[in-house]
This record gives sequence, structure tokens and C-alpha cells, in this order.
Amino acid sequence: MRLDAARPARVLLVDDEDTDIKLTRATLDAARIAIDLRTAESGERALECLRGGGPFQGPDGQGRLPDLVLLDVRMPGINGLETLHSIKSDPRLQHIPVIMLSSSTHDEDILRSYAEQAHAYLTKPIHVDSFRAIMRRLENFHFLLAIVPRP
Repeated sequence: MRLDAARPARVLLVDDEDTDIKLTRATLDAARIAIDLRTAESGERALECLRGGGPFQGPDGQGRLPDLVLLDVRMPGINGLETLHSIKSDPRLQHIPVIMLSSSTHDEDILRSYAEQAHAYLTKPIHVDSFRAIMRRLENFHFLLAIVPRP
């Protein structure tokens, strides 16, 4: 399934760093496609949103699940790897593509992310322009090229 052009892409960003959230939001706001970005500041909050019907409210009052989750690895409390495991262990959520978006380049984090069924692992570059370039490539690939399963 390619994204339905009649509605914005629903993206849940899970990150505890305000600066990273603002940069991601600004980058996605400039995307070629409409993106409805919601945020969760922790793994706990992300799982609450996802299990409570989704962070996106529909016209019928029902919560909608995201089309994509961008998940930081290193967060206090339930970290990104534990959050990923919970998402992929839940039959109602496991179809959602999860892309790890982290400053960590540790082999252990990368290997465990893929072992837990992450769709990709991207490192956050230090420079703003490099970060924007990565997000544009992600937009092109995930929303314009990739076909993902329906729930």
C-alpha cells in the first residue's frame, strides 16, 4: 500500500530531546507531501498512545495508528529498543514500520534494532543540513516508493 494522497502521512516521533523534535518537525513541515507529525517524549508515552487507539484522532472519534514511527534509541525509562520490542510483539501494532533514528552508532544498538524488526536504522548527523538531507531521503523512500502492508 502506498500512502493515500487524500490524507496526510501520519508519523509518530518518539524522542526525549526537544531540539531533535523541533528539527525533525521543521524538516518534515518542508516535505513534498503532507505529514501529520505527533510526538511522544518517552517510550512509555508512545506505547500508551499506540495501545490507546493511536495518537491520531479520526473524524469518527476513533484513534488512528501512525503510518510510520521514528524512534530514538537512547531515552530514559523504557528506551527505544524496549519500545520497538513492545511494538513488534503486539499483533495490533506490529505492521507499523519503525525506523530507528538515533545518535548512537554502537554496533550493539544497530544489531539489536534489526533483530527486533526495525525497518531501518538511521544515525542523526551533527549538521542540520545533513539531517535535513536524511529526512528528505526518508520521505522519498518511505512515502513515495515503498509499499507497506495494510493493518
